Amino acid sequence: MWTLHSLLSLVWAGLLAFGVLAYVLLDGFDLGMGILFLVERNDYDRDLMVNSVAPVWDGNETWLVFGGAGLYAMFPLAYSVILPALYPLVIAMLLGLILRGVSFEFRFRATGAGQALWDIAFCGGSLVAAFAQGLVLGGLLQGIHVRNGVYAGGWWDWLTPFTVLCGIAVVIGYALLGSCWLIWRTEGALQGRSRVHAGRLAIATLGLIVIVSLATPFLHPQYSARWFSWPGILLTSPVPVLVVLVGLLLRHGLRHQHQWTPLLSAQLWFVLCFAGLGISLYPLMVPPAITIYQAAAPTPSQIFLIVGAVVIIPIILAYNAYAYWVFRGKVQPGMHYH
Repeated sequence: MWTLHSLLSLVWAGLLAFGVLAYVLLDGFDLGMGILFLVERNDYDRDLMVNSVAPVWDGNETWLVFGGAGLYAMFPLAYSVILPALYPLVIAMLLGLILRGVSFEFRFRATGAGQALWDIAFCGGSLVAAFAQGLVLGGLLQGIHVRNGVYAGGWWDWLTPFTVLCGIAVVIGYALLGSCWLIWRTEGALQGRSRVHAGRLAIATLGLIVIVSLATPFLHPQYSARWFSWPGILLTSPVPVLVVLVGLLLRHGLRHQHQWTPLLSAQLWFVLCFAGLGISLYPLMVPPAITIYQAAAPTPSQIFLIVGAVVIIPIILAYNAYAYWVFRGKVQPGMHYH
């Protein structure tokens, strides 16, 4: 029987899921653009790449703050278990984002070898942050050892072949988002090379989606029951079909040199993967034992903070949308970030 507490818990889980998805879709292409510094070595092109995200990159990371703060406030039990289990990964991710943010500012003020050093830091920070996020995803999916409501595992429990596979998948997927973003926002030779990168990365991303999707249902009996048993299969069966259809849309957009279709298609891939993740996990917050309802804060806390969420989330959406609208269009040569 549904109670006010269970309903609010489900609403807050949905809000947090929305925040995480918004972060992945927005900061994903941002991090992916930094990863592509590995293959784009021309200083002029790197300046264009950074300038394409300069007005929006810090706003994109707002959703990460929302997700972390919401987990702490609304699901304290989950927070107290997930963080100790994944501390090394969270620390690595934050250090990568910090290094990336600092190098973002300093590379425009450095010259010669100094700029090259900050470019390496920008690319390295992007790689570390993306890979750590994939490891976090894999570590959560494979499950966390909990005893009496506290983390009971070891320091390196998160490090398995499956988590490494998830880390690689997120890095490749983010790079795909970054290349598709550059197709939309740039012109000329850089756009042409980005289109080539996107075609190759799309094949790699699709392959990794298939491998991770095949491995996930066998991590826990709950996952396999949800994916292969009735009536859960009604929800899961359309996902692979939609992944293939979106892949065809991405291929069509690349072959016919569309401007925005590749980015939309790549983001739809992430939405579908996120939907599959939700189908696998629900109603678990910390697999395999802690549910959303067990991890949720008391009802008065949820009511108090949902009032703030109703105000804050539309404001975040509005200023994000406004920033993208104001700085729409192609990045032109000679534009500078200040």
